[in-house]
Amino acid sequence: MKLNSNLKTHNSKLVVGILCAIGAAVCYGTNPLGALNLYAEGMNTPSVLFYRFGLAWVIIAAVMAVKALSHRESLRVTGRELRTLLTLGLLFIGSSLTLYLSFHYMPAGVASTILFTYPVMTAAIMVLFFRERLRWGMVVALLLSLAGVLLLYWGDTGGTLSMLGVVLVLVSALTYALYIIVVDKSPLQMSSFKINFFVLFCCAVGMALFALLSGQPLMLPPTPRAWLWVGWLAVVPAIMALVMMVYAAKYLGSTPTAILGALEPTTAVLIGIFLFGEPFGPRLLVGILLILAAVTLVVLTNSRKK
Repeated sequence: MKLNSNLKTHNSKLVVGILCAIGAAVCYGTNPLGALNLYAEGMNTPSVLFYRFGLAWVIIAAVMAVKALSHRESLRVTGRELRTLLTLGLLFIGSSLTLYLSFHYMPAGVASTILFTYPVMTAAIMVLFFRERLRWGMVVALLLSLAGVLLLYWGDTGGTLSMLGVVLVLVSALTYALYIIVVDKSPLQMSSFKINFFVLFCCAVGMALFALLSGQPLMLPPTPRAWLWVGWLAVVPAIMALVMMVYAAKYLGSTPTAILGALEPTTAVLIGIFLFGEPFGPRLLVGILLILAAVTLVVLTNSRKK
């Protein structure tokens, strides 16, 4: 009976992990939607990210205040936990800042497809430093998803890419891969909301310091429409994506969470098609189908894990 109970618990966590990984990827894939609209409103990159992180932190802080008043969870952390949380904050600052800067040098859809190199980086780091064994299903899923992303990339651009833009996106991918691994391997025993209370605070402070050091002053969102997009960035690709990503990494593991992130560039392409009128052809269709096949394979591979 106890074995069956443990198996049911494991399967439940697996399902939650898969759903959270998919949700996090889709939410994070909407970053260009808010960022490009705010750039069109005249805001600079540090300002966009500062208000994104700042508003998200205010919302998370309100949730944590309710939990603290009801004695469900306190904000106390040990020195070791604080160091891990600061590490996560710095990694997410690096990933977000380099991604948003890359939007100035290449189309956001292209940047989103290149960003998907982070599953490759995640898998390589796990194999090299944590001796994780890649199952054949994961290898095939990785190859399928990379082939899909290449098709999305070729279908979405026709010119030469900016080398600086490519480097920025690759740095973003590496720091995001490290973020996933730290969440997966860290001994943090706290809710996703508590983790992100500290991570988002670190990100907001970091963006304010970057604005000061780079000589780009923080700008208030100039219009109600701009505030709406700030709210979108704070809630969807920040709070929702980060909260779900923590559960995905904990319940599913670093590598499958990263591979399911293939839905992120797919989301970016679909946003371009339906909201910005970008062309849709056979290459894009095949690319999306390959990525969905990879996602399905990840789900099947993990459902058979002990």
